[in-house]
Amino acid sequence: MVRARRDESPAQASQRDDRVLTATRVLAVALVPILLTAFVILYAFPGDTARLFAWTIRPELTPMVLASAYLGGAWFFVRVARERRWARIGAGLLAVALFAALLGIATALHWDRFNHGHPAFWLWAALYFTAPLLVLAVWVANQQVAAPPRPDELRLPPVARALIAVVGALALAQGLLMFAAPSAVIPDWPWTLTPLTCRVVGAVFCLGSAGLVVLVDSRWVRVSLMVEVEVVMLTLMLVAGLRARGDLHGERALTWLLLTGLVLTLLASLRLWWVMATADRATRSCLRGPGTG
Repeated sequence: MVRARRDESPAQASQRDDRVLTATRVLAVALVPILLTAFVILYAFPGDTARLFAWTIRPELTPMVLASAYLGGAWFFVRVARERRWARIGAGLLAVALFAALLGIATALHWDRFNHGHPAFWLWAALYFTAPLLVLAVWVANQQVAAPPRPDELRLPPVARALIAVVGALALAQGLLMFAAPSAVIPDWPWTLTPLTCRVVGAVFCLGSAGLVVLVDSRWVRVSLMVEVEVVMLTLMLVAGLRARGDLHGERALTWLLLTGLVLTLLASLRLWWVMATADRATRSCLRGPGTG
């Protein structure tokens, strides 16, 4: 949690108003059209990546999984551009920085797999070699105006907080394993992967690390947007699984474990969002008091 420093002057403390800085909004606005374009290409035309994308991706389920992350990211950055409170978006930006950094590293490691003459590759390389630094820079700048928690802010129940932390830790661990040791994952994965696509899917899993913020801050505001993004991503991934069900290896136990985990996580996320959003409205109504608009 953010606490006022003892050596801060009153003027410095007054700057901690939790606003979203202009630089953060500008970066968000710049990223949205890129993410939406990538989503349309990969989700609507997953079999045409050789012609339309930065590299040829097979089978079709993999580009649709990546596209799911892109639409979730587009929703996140649309909200960032309109958001007033830094607390709602800070954890998500750190996860995005990690995701982008991993894709930049994967690009360097598998340079020969990309379509170097395609404009989509130029955009891909420019994005993932610069975005980690840009996102981290706006996070550091915006963190300087992060406000300490207020006592009247809605907190997560202990069970929900623990579950979010566990899911975030498992997603991060799975993602880092896929990125660091693709050869250990590929033989048992629910669909066919290459070392490059294994690392890309691993980077998608690492987006779940945003949930680890609950270890230091139990406010609902810190994860409410992350839950929305998760619902978008998981819904699209499950639809992708139906569309490309022929790509799934039904004889592998991990296939059914992963699908079950995605469904249960989606249902739990929807339930959490409903319960906490209802409680949040009730809390704000009580704070306003009777007769207020």
